[in-house]
Amino acid sequence: MKRAVYAFLSLLVLASLVLTACGAPAATEAPAAPAATEAPAAAAPAATEAPAVVEKTAIIGFTASLTGKLNVESTRQNNGFKLWMDQVNAAGGIKLADGSVVKFDSKFYDDESKTDRVQELYTKLVTEDKADFLLSPYSSGLADASAVIAEQYGKVMVTTGAASDGTYKKGYTLVYQAYTPASRYLTGALDALANADANAKKLAIIHENDKFSSDVADKLKTYAESKGYTVAIYEGYDTGTTDFAPIINKIPADVDAVMGGGHFADGQQFAKAMSEKGIKAKFIALLVAPPEPKFAEIGDAAVGIVGPSQWEPQAAFKPDYGPSGADFIAAYKAAYNEDPSYHAAGGYVAALILQKAIETAGSLDTDAVKTALDATNMTTFFGPIKFDTSAEAHGLQTGHEMIFIQWQKDASGALAKQVIWPLTGKTADLTYPAR
Repeated sequence: MKRAVYAFLSLLVLASLVLTACGAPAATEAPAAPAATEAPAAAAPAATEAPAVVEKTAIIGFTASLTGKLNVESTRQNNGFKLWMDQVNAAGGIKLADGSVVKFDSKFYDDESKTDRVQELYTKLVTEDKADFLLSPYSSGLADASAVIAEQYGKVMVTTGAASDGTYKKGYTLVYQAYTPASRYLTGALDALANADANAKKLAIIHENDKFSSDVADKLKTYAESKGYTVAIYEGYDTGTTDFAPIINKIPADVDAVMGGGHFADGQQFAKAMSEKGIKAKFIALLVAPPEPKFAEIGDAAVGIVGPSQWEPQAAFKPDYGPSGADFIAAYKAAYNEDPSYHAAGGYVAALILQKAIETAGSLDTDAVKTALDATNMTTFFGPIKFDTSAEAHGLQTGHEMIFIQWQKDASGALAKQVIWPLTGKTADLTYPAR
């Protein structure tokens, strides 16, 4: 009985377990967490690029004496200008007020050292080549011819290698002179003579019959006579003269000084001819040729010769604009493998003057650049630069003064240029008498 009850109870328990297993719902797993929803990437704002800098090109037009009698001086002048342009462009150009940047290109033609080609070529530069600014050719005569065209077509022109005063007394308003004017070109040499010898009173003035040389000689004669000097001979020679014997024979034996000259070729030959003829003047000062390094090629005939220079490497001007003299010299030597003459420095500084005016104006506009040029008053490695703004002599250089050099022999017997005037800038005393 007990066994039967026990068996029955066991069956009930077993049945209960089976029912529980069959009727219980299957265990429900917690639903998988929804995949993390990343915040939608904020639409990246389109990269804002700085607006592209607008680059402009300004064309500087000029003629050069690639051939003809002015080739030596003109080549040096062109070298100086090209060095400036290469440097400015390599540095990124000039930034204008509107944020644009201007770089430079040049357009030039060979004027063959001939005045009758200049006006035709400058007209072409303006009307066909669309030059924005102009530089002058080398020499006062060629520059004077080009100035007419600059003014006629309303183009700013900076003249270099051009010293005659007359160009700036014709009522022009857009022509600016880099050089010391011809009226002050040789007067300093006479001051140097007076400082060396108060008793020297008799001069021979012999000059080339071109505009520049004649202007210098006329002003020198007037200045000399005002100082009590006697001008024993005042005579010109034709451009291209190579035989100076006839004119040298006219020089009185008792003159204290011979002054004048013209350009490089004739000046070098004139100095050589005076040496060969045994001219014993105590003081000889000639235009243009003596400061050129190539002048020394005539050897001992160069000894004692004085020459006016617009600039010399020894000159220690402290610029407030542009490179130092040392930097200019180093850059020029690196570019051309030669020492720069004042003609090279003049070509560079003419463009530097234009650069400063464009920067001040913040524009290539002619009127704005003219206003800036009128207000120019700066010192460059070339010396002070300032312009007359009167109606009577607009654009005439008033800031720059001449330096006078003399060829002397150094301790080793080699020819060397020395600055002898003004005394504040001298590197050696004047050798006097020269011969």
